[in-house]
Amino acid sequence: MKLPVFHSSIDSGPCRVDSPSDRRSPDYRTADDLNRELSIGSQPAEFLRAEMPRWKRLLDLAFTIVTLPCWLTLFVAIALWIKCVSPGPLFFRQERVGYRGRRFLILKFRTMKVNVETLSHQRHFEQLIQTNTPMTKLDACGDPRIIPSGRIIRAIGLDELPQLFNVLRGEMSLVGPRPCTVQEFENYLPWHCERTNALPGLTGYWQVNGKNKTTFTEMIKMDVYYARNASLRLDLGILLKTPLVMIGQALQMRVFGSPIATPDVISSNIVEQPQGSALL
Repeated sequence: MKLPVFHSSIDSGPCRVDSPSDRRSPDYRTADDLNRELSIGSQPAEFLRAEMPRWKRLLDLAFTIVTLPCWLTLFVAIALWIKCVSPGPLFFRQERVGYRGRRFLILKFRTMKVNVETLSHQRHFEQLIQTNTPMTKLDACGDPRIIPSGRIIRAIGLDELPQLFNVLRGEMSLVGPRPCTVQEFENYLPWHCERTNALPGLTGYWQVNGKNKTTFTEMIKMDVYYARNASLRLDLGILLKTPLVMIGQALQMRVFGSPIATPDVISSNIVEQPQGSALL
């Protein structure tokens, strides 16, 4: 069985709902269509890896192995810090929607205290989508829900370091759109779904091209652009630009006192609920 590929058209204006005739086209897939056709979660990671370009898998493995001493040192240091400053599990995992709609469990370092309120973040993100405004910050400076130094870990994106294991498993790539939550995916318009034609990534085209200043629609358009134009050259350029962006985010937090929220930051707050799956 071959996974369906999403096709859509994107205009230069706000999101539009396709006409009924468009929706009946065999080339179109909505989130509901994909869920029915794929029986999401039934395909192994090995099946999905076979669908991706060989160069992308080789780049992921080579880069991860070569940089092992660097990221493993950071991984151990952050893990020890979290264990020292905050009682509770080290990781949280959450079901996300990945390549062509397949669900998988994503790993993140826990940066919030256990058993804290998180529904306000979900409502805030929904409002950002509906109003199509820039992804502004919701967390107040000195938010008591965040563990000590958690703001720094989140601002630089180091809370996503455990997702390198998702990369090694073939569920994610180093470069690609951020994997969305199941709830977010179920509310996608047909043209939004085309972003899942690319393997989700730790960093991506949107992340290095003004993510803090973009709207939800602009983020989706950048993700679709990447899905249509992915290449070795583009991936290498994004990887090289990512450290500079991370440094800029750290400096921004130092100047303004707190990082600007992004969809994935908000999603990480939603992950860390009492009913979430705790690890270690």
